[in-house]
Amino acid sequence: MKSVNGNEIIQVFESWSPKKYACMPNDPIGLAIGTLNKPVTKVLVTLDVTNEVVDEAIDNGCELIIAHHPPIFMKLSNLRTDNPKGALYEKCLKNDIAVYAAHTNLDVAPGGVNDLLADALQLENRKILEVSFEEKMMKLAVFVPVDDADALRDVLAKAGAGRLGHYEACSYTLEGKGRFRATEGADPAVGEIGELHIEEEEKVEVVFPQSMKNKILKAMLNNHPYEEPAYDLFTMDVDTNKQGLGRIGKLKQPMTLREFAQLVKVQLDVPCLRAVGPLDRVVQKVAVVGGDGNKYIRAAKFAGADVFVTGDIGFHMAQDAEVEGLSIIDPGHHVEKVMIKGVAEKMASLCADQKLPVEFIQSKINTEPFQFI
Repeated sequence: MKSVNGNEIIQVFESWSPKKYACMPNDPIGLAIGTLNKPVTKVLVTLDVTNEVVDEAIDNGCELIIAHHPPIFMKLSNLRTDNPKGALYEKCLKNDIAVYAAHTNLDVAPGGVNDLLADALQLENRKILEVSFEEKMMKLAVFVPVDDADALRDVLAKAGAGRLGHYEACSYTLEGKGRFRATEGADPAVGEIGELHIEEEEKVEVVFPQSMKNKILKAMLNNHPYEEPAYDLFTMDVDTNKQGLGRIGKLKQPMTLREFAQLVKVQLDVPCLRAVGPLDRVVQKVAVVGGDGNKYIRAAKFAGADVFVTGDIGFHMAQDAEVEGLSIIDPGHHVEKVMIKGVAEKMASLCADQKLPVEFIQSKINTEPFQFI
């Protein structure tokens, strides 16, 4: 059986939830403990990294932990093993367990924490609550002999160029004549050394996100028949790949805030929650942000939400929301546990597609720090 390197697994993960999506300054994402340069057969997916979680990884024979909350959030001034945190890191190292953290990049990623919460709340027609990432579109215009144009278009499409919304392999073609004279030392695909050559060519234009520039150019240069392809590259005044924090959508049917609170309790599996606003108020448009969403209250109100579902709401923030007519449901920070099942299933599917034999195990340890009495 093929041995899978830890770096391969994280490359797959970051193809879905890249670090560039992180929206918190200096978010401590990525490899936090150990090394990825080793064989990995089992990965434990968890919300938090605690002593009990590390023991669970050891018991299951996991070589890698993927967590949502970074185990090292602040810069370390020392690494002492005679305190609880240091002992935790030591346990990981002694058992050769690497720990990788995906924090706000996983919040933002399509299918990540906020989409998983929106799924659980059965929100329809959802949109991003607040855009935190976007990139410029670029256009490549390349000149190629007519007989080679279809093959080059196909190569560019497979590399990811020409995707517009729900369409792919989009391109534009303009026919014309290319002229050139090969000089000594050249190895022309068409024409002769020292003679002016005229070739029937097509100008093929494709667009792509700026982050794909190197990949698209490499695909074009490696598959173009000419020794020295002629091409133009433009940065467009058009943004694409908009991603962001939170989601907003609608419930299938309107319900009272009391009824919705009960739905949240069941769907997010919490014993209790806090509600702001009249319980008989009818709500349908719902905004959701995993974790601490205090600073997104205005975004939820501006987007027209009837109710905002998020954790860690402060007293004065709740009062302000109430005055502005925005209801709030606070089920706590720990509801981000939805990522355990979601990430494990997503990664199992992505790795299966790439024929990487690795098992993803869902942590069963409850890392909720609060007890409800």
